[in-house]
Amino acid sequence: MFKFKHILLIGILLLTVAVASGQPAKAQKPSPSPIPPAESGQEKITVTTRRVRLPITVTDKKGQFVSGLSQSDFLVLEDKVPQQIDSFSNEQNNNLPLYVGVLMDTSPSTAGKLKFEQESAMNFIQTVVRPRRDRVLFATFDDQITLRQDFTDRLELLDRAVFAVKNTGEKTALYDAIWQFCDEKMRSAQGRRALVVITDGDDTYSRADINDAIDIAQRTETTIFAISTKAGLSGTVPGVEAGTTKDHGDKGLDRLCEETGGMAFFTGDMLSLERSFTKIANELRSQYLITYRPSNDHYDGSYRKVEVKLANASEKYKLRTKRGYKAIADSVTAK
Repeated sequence: MFKFKHILLIGILLLTVAVASGQPAKAQKPSPSPIPPAESGQEKITVTTRRVRLPITVTDKKGQFVSGLSQSDFLVLEDKVPQQIDSFSNEQNNNLPLYVGVLMDTSPSTAGKLKFEQESAMNFIQTVVRPRRDRVLFATFDDQITLRQDFTDRLELLDRAVFAVKNTGEKTALYDAIWQFCDEKMRSAQGRRALVVITDGDDTYSRADINDAIDIAQRTETTIFAISTKAGLSGTVPGVEAGTTKDHGDKGLDRLCEETGGMAFFTGDMLSLERSFTKIANELRSQYLITYRPSNDHYDGSYRKVEVKLANASEKYKLRTKRGYKAIADSVTAK
């Protein structure tokens, strides 16, 4: 009798497991496909982030970059609490390499603008790269996110990758592209980090949203610059009328850039597109760089507001840097 009950109990347990395993699993949000790791001859070392790095742009009332400021000119506050500056460098002594990701929208509406966008992007790359020091990667995004060329200072490889793009996709996964490249590429970049996004449309396909994109950029200390060609490139390239009022998508680009310390440009002709690239290149060469260790060293997931001021509260100058970050223990590659 005991043996029969024992066998019956085992049978019931097996039946329960079988029924449970036959139930459909709860649907999970799919993750973007992984990007191959960056090629590097150096050993990758990950450390928990315990400092904040702030690339800072200072301009005068005419929009010209201001040089010659020193560490004593700057005040850094986190949640209104003054912070002790650990290190400071200006445009003359900033020897950190520059890592720039150029992400180009290849959704269907870009077809008529593609060639000129490629030429302008390549001119920018040639301007910004200092051989044997800086690195650029080039990627495209539509309904697929494609790494065309990993970080390199070899202009011939970048040229080949940029002009090899011939076809467009079906939709626009802007936020996924930003999230994926910040997380899988910019995080491991051993220098100053910036993404330059060229797009003419609203995000129509991403799993991530704008808050995810801003969060990962702030956590990986990546400055985002965006060039919107939605207004068309009047004259010879098909597009809507130049001077179109900013819509929801354009306002999103503004927010992406402002929250991470960058700037969005809205082009209406070919000349303004070239000028936008030139201004980004000049800004990356003119930034100050400050690092500090937060006085509040608890990683509780809260949002920390960052503010940078000039000690001599001058109204002549405008400062731009990222507006804050989420206090999450994260890891980045240390140099």
